[in-house]
Amino acid sequence: AAQTLTQISLFCPPLSSVLENPFSLNQQQKHFINKYDSLLLTLSSLLGCRQLAQRWTLVLFVGTCLLYCARMAMPISAVTMAATFQWSKIDSGLVLGGFFWGYCFTQILGGHVSDKVGGERVLVVSTALWAMITIATPLLAHFGSHALFLMALSRFLMGVLQGVFFPSLASICSQRVLEGERGFLMSTMHSGCYMGTLVAGGMGSVILDLYGWQSLFYSFGVLSVLWALFVWMFFLKGKPSFSLASVTHHFLAMVFTHMCISCTSNTLLSWLPTYFKESFPHATSWVYNVVPWFSAIVSAITGGYVSDFLISRGNEGPELFNLFLSMGVSSMFLMLVCEKTFTSFTSALFFISVAVGLTTFTSCGVSVNVQDLTPSCAGALYGFMNMMGAFMGLLMVALCGYLIEVYQSWALVFRLIALVNSTGLGIFLLFGDAQRVDVDC
Repeated sequence: AAQTLTQISLFCPPLSSVLENPFSLNQQQKHFINKYDSLLLTLSSLLGCRQLAQRWTLVLFVGTCLLYCARMAMPISAVTMAATFQWSKIDSGLVLGGFFWGYCFTQILGGHVSDKVGGERVLVVSTALWAMITIATPLLAHFGSHALFLMALSRFLMGVLQGVFFPSLASICSQRVLEGERGFLMSTMHSGCYMGTLVAGGMGSVILDLYGWQSLFYSFGVLSVLWALFVWMFFLKGKPSFSLASVTHHFLAMVFTHMCISCTSNTLLSWLPTYFKESFPHATSWVYNVVPWFSAIVSAITGGYVSDFLISRGNEGPELFNLFLSMGVSSMFLMLVCEKTFTSFTSALFFISVAVGLTTFTSCGVSVNVQDLTPSCAGALYGFMNMMGAFMGLLMVALCGYLIEVYQSWALVFRLIALVNSTGLGIFLLFGDAQRVDVDC
């Protein structure tokens, strides 16, 4: 795209800029020149958008990966830290849930600021700040009786700063990426989440066993600082300016659906390591910390490619198909984990991996649909969706901690997740709209 764009600018300049005496032309010739220049400008703009998307895809993928590496450091270390600091399941739930409390507060603000000053700048500044908090977390854990409070506070601040990431990403995608390529780009970015979870689960388990839980926070924090510094020095540019939009009933249906998706995904992200550790204590930790998220990477990229392919062929509404897979079929596999017939580690790992993999189809469903509905202010509105999802997530994480502590039943947790998923899918089928709804912002 960059080569083609350069060739256009060199060998096909606007005719109006090379004419020696444009006033000697008749009306028909002037009309042809204006049409030619307009077409040339449109083509150059489209190629520029594609070039920008390709340039940022890899760097944003790595950034998303590091985001989840840092986020997963606490859930992976939770069992070891609970034993070290004598936390109960409720205490662990409060620490893990602290992230989602903070995650709620900056969703709308992060999206609005990104729409105004550019999502790239918001991403880099916020990443540098939450990376430093990640590095400081092990130091805060050794403040005696205040360790529990400080751990919850650090998770809260992590949530505050990471809360701007996906609204900023939605703002960048809606303003800089062609409509037919958004599904694949957003799926690639979301696959970075699962790659980060996979890296944190695999490499993190090894680091945890060899060097202790503190090393997880140091490693992921330093890498995130280096990423922010690299982007700041070599990639940062652009200041788009946009405004907020009105909210339609289609968007409200999307908000509820995204809220259900987010809270169930965050619950699985927070509690799956503990589930496998307690249910199958002799299982190898890196296996259950890697396999589900590896399947998520493959299915996320596949879902994005299929979604864009269907759109390019003129098919309408691939979001409905993606939601059915991510919320409906995935819930069926979670229910199978609850059945007493399937009690082995292999069956549990298989069903959960399939369920986690299917949930990734939402990255090319609701996450892209909001950019179609309100392209000029997708960042702020996606931030609102993520805020509601994070709020539900913190409630679900805390509630699941209570259910596990009081009832000693993981089956209740998986049934609750399946119920929330099914409810969200039903609401979108009844009141949502997978078609484009243009809104002037």
